[in-house]
Amino acid sequence: MEIMDQLKKGTTTVGLICEDNVILASEKRATLGSFIASKTAKKIYQVDDRMGMTSAGIVGDAQTLVRLISVEARLYKIRRQEPMTVKAMTTLLSNVLSGQRFFPYIVQLLVGGIDRKGAHIFSVDPFGGSIDEREIAATGSGSPIAYGVLEDRYSKETSLEEGITLAIQALTSAMKRDSASGEEIEVVMITEGKYEEVGEEKIKKIKASFN
Repeated sequence: MEIMDQLKKGTTTVGLICEDNVILASEKRATLGSFIASKTAKKIYQVDDRMGMTSAGIVGDAQTLVRLISVEARLYKIRRQEPMTVKAMTTLLSNVLSGQRFFPYIVQLLVGGIDRKGAHIFSVDPFGGSIDEREIAATGSGSPIAYGVLEDRYSKETSLEEGITLAIQALTSAMKRDSASGEEIEVVMITEGKYEEVGEEKIKKIKASFN
C-alpha cells in the first residue's frame, strides 16, 4: 500500500463531444508526490487516424499501453481493411488492464474518437472497467473541479469552437485549485476529416480571455 501511495500521480484531463466532433485536453504537469517531476509531460496520444487517448497516472504505463494498442490498431486495419471502432479499442484496453489486475497499470484513461458509428468518449479505470461517457468526461485529481465547469456550461448545442474554449476553461479552473495540475495546456480536436492539435497561440489567447 505504501508503494502504491508513492506511485499515485495527479493530473487533469477532459473530453467533450461537440457537433459530432471530439475534443481532448490536458494540462502538462507531472508530479511525484509534492515534487513537480516535469512541466512538459505529454498526456494526449494519437492511437489511430481519428482516435486519441488521454492518461492520468504513471507516464511509463501510459506509453506502454499506447505502443501496444497502436500496433493492434494497425494490425486490425491491415486484416479487416477498415479501422477499429472506438468501442473496440476501449474493449481491447479493458481486456489488457483486466488481465493485469494483480500487477496493474496505474492509469486512468479517456479514449475518444470518431468511427463509422459517430463520435464517442469512453473512460477506462486501472482494472479495465469502461464507461461510455457520451458527452463530457474528466479524469485525474483535478477532475471534480473540471466537472463543475463542464456540467455547468456544456450543452448539446455547444459548437466545436465553444467546446475548445470550455475545455481550456475547465482545465484552467482545475489548475488554480489542484496542486498536481499546472503549467501549459494541450488540446486536440478530432473531426470527421482529421486529428489536429490546437496551436499554442490560440490556447494562450483563449486563456487570456478568462482574466
